[in-house]
Amino acid sequence: MSLHKSLKGSSTIKVRRNVLKRFERVELLKKRGLFKPGQRLFGLPKTKPE
Repeated sequence: MSLHKSLKGSSTIKVRRNVLKRFERVELLKKRGLFKPGQRLFGLPKTKPE
């Protein structure tokens, strides 16, 4: 019996996500210079992945 394609492990999924997790958004904003130390983690501006 074979596995359905939606049940494969996450390591085999190579689709580019268009929604970032909060820590990924913070890292991206830091890289772009838009996040300052001490800034709140809530209400971050929307970001598009690279």
